[in-house]
Amino acid sequence: MPVPLTEDAVEPFVIAVPEAELLDLRNRLTATRWPDRETVPDGSQGPRLDRVRALCDHWATGYDWWRAERDINDLGSSRTAIDGIDVHFLHVRSAEPGAVPLLLCHGWPGSILEFRNMVGPLTDPVAHGGSAEDAFHVVIPSMPGFGFSGKPTATGWNTSRVADAWITLMRRLGHDSWFAQGGDWGAAVVEQISRKAPERCRGVHFTLPLVFPTEQESAEATEEERRMIARAQRYQNELSAYAREQATRPQTIGYPLADSPAGLAAWIYTLFEDVTDSGGNPEDVIDRDEILDDIMLYWLPNAAASSARLYWEENQGGDTHGGPWEPNPVPAGFSIFPGEAVQASRRWVERRYETVLHYARLERGGHFAALEQPDVLTDEIRTTFRPLRAS
Repeated sequence: MPVPLTEDAVEPFVIAVPEAELLDLRNRLTATRWPDRETVPDGSQGPRLDRVRALCDHWATGYDWWRAERDINDLGSSRTAIDGIDVHFLHVRSAEPGAVPLLLCHGWPGSILEFRNMVGPLTDPVAHGGSAEDAFHVVIPSMPGFGFSGKPTATGWNTSRVADAWITLMRRLGHDSWFAQGGDWGAAVVEQISRKAPERCRGVHFTLPLVFPTEQESAEATEEERRMIARAQRYQNELSAYAREQATRPQTIGYPLADSPAGLAAWIYTLFEDVTDSGGNPEDVIDRDEILDDIMLYWLPNAAASSARLYWEENQGGDTHGGPWEPNPVPAGFSIFPGEAVQASRRWVERRYETVLHYARLERGGHFAALEQPDVLTDEIRTTFRPLRAS
């Protein structure tokens, strides 16, 4: 077990998973009792048996965790204690003198490894065909209950409290002001940060806009906006069973997910099937090993139940979607990827944010934009924050 941290301490945190844990994982995968096959020719009942079996067979026989572990350790793996929780994070400083801090916030079932392929271009743009003026210092924290961060032992860790923790983290790392980017729950955290610390958070960028049309906006919707509403409604009606379960009974689902790696893989793979821009074939847009890397950050630290509780916390009457609020004064950018379930039109966005620095509808990409289209998302972040660098 890690040694408890003293207050305000920041230290390197080397991930070193014992071989015995990986052997236990392989044994569990080999001993999986599989359900019978689905009775439909598609994924409408959930991930198909052949697909999950193939994923788990590769996990047991062809997957290399040490590669992902090296990546984490090479990306400034660190930890610090904030509000009683050990926080694991990646911190990569740019060598460019004009670099500015950038906080990248994941959601569920995401992880710090979502952003792995973006770190190099963000911190060292020249080496990746970009301009030195676009360099960032990158901070990527793992939310409490997720990955190798500590698990809350009491209630109260909602997105508002996570936002408070990340404000403390950035200050502790010596960053007096910064930019922030998020999707999924990370978008809710970033929205909260911008409301709580607008003097420090200089700009925000979202891939999942926390913009939900009012009755009047729905009644006056354009054809494009009606498609957005229909897309969100389909997600709510057909694809959100996991969210309802985690929002109401996270402990219940925690038992099977903690015990069965195949069950955990199917639970998470469902999202990769449903909300990537892949026509239901996520391996076409995300490397299979990267999908398993993400699943491993829930399996190894036994984080299925603790991460699911974030949904429960936000279901207790908290201000999950940031409303009703006055328009956000912090400059914002929005990248709308076609595979994302929740989308928003520019006019909806402009009614809720005082300054829209950037709004783009992209040709390809989905909910896991950092994994599906890392180069595109990197460019969207650069474009959004470029006007603010000199301010």
